Amino acid sequence: MKTFLNIIYWFLIVIAVIQFFPIDRTNKPVDSKVDFAKVYSTPKNVERLLRNACYDCHSNETVYPKYAYVAPISWSIKHHVNKGKKYLNLSEWGTFNRDLKKNMLDMTVNSLKIYTMPMPGYVAQHPNANLTKAERTLLINYFENIVKTGNY
Repeated sequence: MKTFLNIIYWFLIVIAVIQFFPIDRTNKPVDSKVDFAKVYSTPKNVERLLRNACYDCHSNETVYPKYAYVAPISWSIKHHVNKGKKYLNLSEWGTFNRDLKKNMLDMTVNSLKIYTMPMPGYVAQHPNANLTKAERTLLINYFENIVKTGNY
C-alpha cells in the first residue's frame, strides 16, 4: 500500500510541476487580405460554418478552450492545432501558390466527404462544429465550385 501511495504522490507532484511550463497560445497576426473568407468574398452562411468547424485548427484565429490551459492536455491540443495549420491555414490562403490551393481544396472536399473533418474529438467538445449533412454538402459544393471555376 505504501508503494501505491508513493506512486500517487510523485504522480501528483509531476502533474503540478508541469503546469509551470505552459504552451504558447499566441496567434500570428491575421492579414484579412489573404484570409480565405475575404479572398473569395465567402457568403456569410459558408463563412459561419468555416469559422465554427475549421478556423480553430486551420487558421491564425485559434480560440483555445479552458481545458487547453492544463498540461498535458494542452500539449495534445497544441500538437493538433500546429498540425492543422501545417496542412491548411485559412488565414494565409492568399500566400499559397495555385497548385497548393487546388490540392488543399481537393483534400478538404475529401475530408468532408469521408467525415474525417472536423475531427470527432473536436466535435465532441465543440457541438457548434458538428456539421449536418446539408452543411457538409454546402461546404463541399462551395469548394468544388471554386475548383471548377479555376478561381483559386
